[in-house]
Order: sequence, then structure tokens, then C-alpha cells
Amino acid sequence: MTKKALFPAGSESQARQIKVSPGIMSGDNVFLTGVTGSRPDGSMPDQAEDQFRSAFEKIGLVLAEAGLSHNAIVEMTTYHVGIHDHFDLFSEIRCEYVSEPFPAWTAVEVAALRRPGAIVEIRVVASCA
Repeated sequence: MTKKALFPAGSESQARQIKVSPGIMSGDNVFLTGVTGSRPDGSMPDQAEDQFRSAFEKIGLVLAEAGLSHNAIVEMTTYHVGIHDHFDLFSEIRCEYVSEPFPAWTAVEVAALRRPGAIVEIRVVASCA
């Protein structure tokens, strides 16, 4: 089975430094590496809403490299620092990016994420079929 790495504009250099692909197209699926809500310049917004929107926009950029949109997402796992502090807001924003049939979703509380200041990391699987 052939695999193809997906690199949105401006992401390849940093991704290659840590030997990761933002997304991998394999067969009829696209697997995304976990995405935090950092800005394009690498800074992390202080506001939860800004982090959530940024993360979903970055997911959209990776999916677009495969010719897909958020509608192609079939499975989503979200990792939250302080899940009870922001779950309702996250869920509200998430609903702006998903559509029927809604993807499967698991939300997990974690103690910390790799990126300092990040309160969410989102991992998705999308279907090309």
C-alpha cells in the first residue's frame, strides 16, 4: 500500500526536524498527527476559543492537501488539559466544523501536552472514499 505525506504550506521544515508528517494518506484514509491550537508563527493563544479555532483551521489545511474538508473526518480523539473548564466551549466550536454523519469522538483528560500553554490536541482520521 502506498503512503503519501501531507505537508500544508510552511509546515514541512519543522515537521521534518522532528521526523513527523502532519498527515499521511494511506489507502482510502488520511491520518493526522495531533494538532494543537498554536498560531502560524508558533505562538500559543491565551484564550481557549482562539486555540480551538486555530486547531480546527490547521486540521483543515492538512485535509485540503488530500483534497478533503472537515466533512471527511470519520474519527476524532481530543486530549484536554482542564477538560471541565472548557468542554462546553470546545464542543460548541467543534460543531461548527463537523457535519452529518458526525464522526466518532473520544475526549480524554490529560495532565499536560507537549506544547507549553496548549489546552487541547486533536487527532483525526478522515476518509477519502
